[in-house]
Amino acid sequence: MRPLEALAKVCVDVRAGEPEEGVLGVQPALVAAPASVAEAAEVMRAAAEQGLSVVPRGAETRLDWGTPPRRCDLLVDTHRLDGLVEHASGDLVATAEAGLSLEALAERLAEKGQRLSLDVPLPGSTVGGTIATGAAGPLRTLFGTPRNLVIGLTVVRADGKVARSGGKVVKNVAGYDLGRLFSGSYGTLGLIVEATFRLHPVPAAAAWVTRRVGGPEEAHEAVQAVLHSPAAPSALEYIHPGTVAALLEGVPDGVAARAGRLVDLLGGDARITEDAPDGWGLYPDGTTLIDASAPPPSLRELIGLVDGLQHDVAMTWSGVGHGQIGLPSGMTSEEVGGALGALRDVLGRHKGGAVVRYAPQEVRSEIDMWGPVPSLALMRRVKDQFDPDHRLSPGRFVGGI
Repeated sequence: MRPLEALAKVCVDVRAGEPEEGVLGVQPALVAAPASVAEAAEVMRAAAEQGLSVVPRGAETRLDWGTPPRRCDLLVDTHRLDGLVEHASGDLVATAEAGLSLEALAERLAEKGQRLSLDVPLPGSTVGGTIATGAAGPLRTLFGTPRNLVIGLTVVRADGKVARSGGKVVKNVAGYDLGRLFSGSYGTLGLIVEATFRLHPVPAAAAWVTRRVGGPEEAHEAVQAVLHSPAAPSALEYIHPGTVAALLEGVPDGVAARAGRLVDLLGGDARITEDAPDGWGLYPDGTTLIDASAPPPSLRELIGLVDGLQHDVAMTWSGVGHGQIGLPSGMTSEEVGGALGALRDVLGRHKGGAVVRYAPQEVRSEIDMWGPVPSLALMRRVKDQFDPDHRLSPGRFVGGI
């Protein structure tokens, strides 16, 4: 039986792929859009029987992250998996399907005065895509990333079997916390179909305290002052060039008091605002985006390096030691490679690293997108166990996984 016929037997919405649907230039032969977990499982089972490579797609907000797949026989589109399965507001827990956008999820949760404490730097981002790329913004300072907020995950394995772990367990995968394992896995271990999240109350009040800083030393001192203060910010960001901002949330009187003390602590032109500063929660401009991580003390050297580049480089940096650097289109492949190497040297001295999220094709082909990965051997063994035929997003992740 031909692949299209096999898939059409288990999924109503199956068709040939279009050139504009290419994943980093690799056109899918077929596209299937299952409308339920059961249908998704049947699609994956049929793909396994036909030996098809499979790449998941949400809203395409981060489909250009990572490296191109070696092949894409089947693109599994999750846009019809867009339901809020359950909102147990009394337990501060919600289960959502993978294709639901974070904005739509936020609207539903807000009806009960609750939220998923993840930022949405790219409008339209879906539950599944956010987990698959491990994406997070300024709120990671207090609440962490998807791997910290996912308490249960339902996935379809490469062979079409449904596996669950964590909250609402029906069939567990012994020895694995799927929420942590699948966070940042780029679709290489299985198809995410549902996720259960830990929620938080929507704060009654919020305020930003911002201060302009003059250089690496001032920025470092301001960030360290906030981190070691009792202000307990929900988020702390350095926005290049020269802005340190802290988000305080809670009850009105408490936020006002904490904000006032933080203004006194930071000094200079520190002030309280009701609105976020420009650039807050957004990825920096640029045609190449680099994700950087290292302990907070690395910020001083990192700013010095960025200031020394002969280009207009944008950067945001979370106080807990994670940020993004945007390199402009005017940089050649050699210049990007040089800047990336210098970044990895600086961050490496602090036991951190840098990963290129996206870049123009001519740049991507000339640089090491991922950098050193000490745990690569372990990651390969996990890949072999979850996807022994290496059909899921082949080549999309580090080391060609």
